[in-house]
Amino acid sequence: MTTQFLRDIPQRRRFGENIGIPSVCSAHPLVLEAALRNGLATDAPVLIEATCNQVNQHGGYTGMTPADFRQLVEGMAAKVGYPISQVILGGDHLGPNPWKDLPAAQAMDQARGMISAYVEAGFTKLHLDTSMGCSGEPAWLPDEITADRAASLAAVSLDARRCGGHEPAVYIIGTEVPAPGGAIHEIDALEPTRPAALAETIEVHRQAFDRHGAQQAFEQAIGVVVQPGVEFGNDNVAIYDPPKARELRAALDRFPQFIFEAHSTDYQPATALADLVREGFAILKVGPWLTFALREAFYGLDQIAYQLQAGPAAGTLAAKMDQIMLEEPGHWRSHYHGDEKTLRVQRHFSYSDRIRYYWPRASASAAVAELMESLEGKKIPETLISQYLGAVYDGVAAGNVKPESRQLVLAMIGRVLDRYQQACRPT
Repeated sequence: MTTQFLRDIPQRRRFGENIGIPSVCSAHPLVLEAALRNGLATDAPVLIEATCNQVNQHGGYTGMTPADFRQLVEGMAAKVGYPISQVILGGDHLGPNPWKDLPAAQAMDQARGMISAYVEAGFTKLHLDTSMGCSGEPAWLPDEITADRAASLAAVSLDARRCGGHEPAVYIIGTEVPAPGGAIHEIDALEPTRPAALAETIEVHRQAFDRHGAQQAFEQAIGVVVQPGVEFGNDNVAIYDPPKARELRAALDRFPQFIFEAHSTDYQPATALADLVREGFAILKVGPWLTFALREAFYGLDQIAYQLQAGPAAGTLAAKMDQIMLEEPGHWRSHYHGDEKTLRVQRHFSYSDRIRYYWPRASASAAVAELMESLEGKKIPETLISQYLGAVYDGVAAGNVKPESRQLVLAMIGRVLDRYQQACRPT
């Protein structure tokens, strides 16, 4: 799995070639399949990232270790015929976040074990994020502490790479974004990162990496996470406004080693994504939008199954998922607010898409399998696709998408990926 494409982006930008790459942040098999099929269709490298909460040495909420996740991606690549050499595996928000309820020393010990597991599993893009406070600390830490802890993880990753003979990684530093999982409040106007803050982040990390003997890792750092002014809440989206980020974009010219990594780009218009890439935000993270599209597809098919009388009149997929989420509210309770009707809408239709944490549950998987089996082998009428999955109707009508349940799900996810690929093409 090569990172050469990523290593080349800063230099290509210096020569006036504005290219980018979508970063697919999901562990759902159908999302991964759609991403790899999209890469095959566009002849583009595919960057797939796992987050610290999702995949770690203890399994995360998916139950997968980094080695398990790699095996899943490799198996999917073989299934669709996508060359594994073109897949880049990344780790996102690698740091103490899954264990932040512990004292800092213990949480960082866990983080060091996690980053070793990522490197040993062959992940070659590592976002070091130690910004969150642990037990007894403020919620967000000063740059100096964040950089020092990130540098300690970089040193561990270098040791793990040398011991295992793994390919050198590329590193991403900085974290001017909400914690993994998304914002928990309504998004108003967002201010882009100040140029002075960008310079300080880079410099304190350079010094910290030097202190920890991790100069090689700093030399291999290609990206900085900053706030370009984009984010999404439960029911609204802050759209990228290029003039507001003009000073930040100009400041990047002072640091030719780096490009920007933009988190939370989900739900941005096509023009905004293209503007981001053109202005140096070359790595576009997307995750909840992909599983939002997945959920749209499942719920649309559920309605189609009902209309075809292929499924029971009662016990819809939405009802089953609501029961699962009510029985285990840990992944959504602190993120959603309002009366019971508002909470019910948010559980299913929030931009934050907290329902994505529940698809791996055995009961949820069984409900989806029952739905898909009820439609297996059936040619779905175009009129029902227009009614319930209108976003992919044109593709079906043109003969580019088969009117079959699985292909419709992949197409719903693929239309989001297509938007990213178009934004990331050279201009």
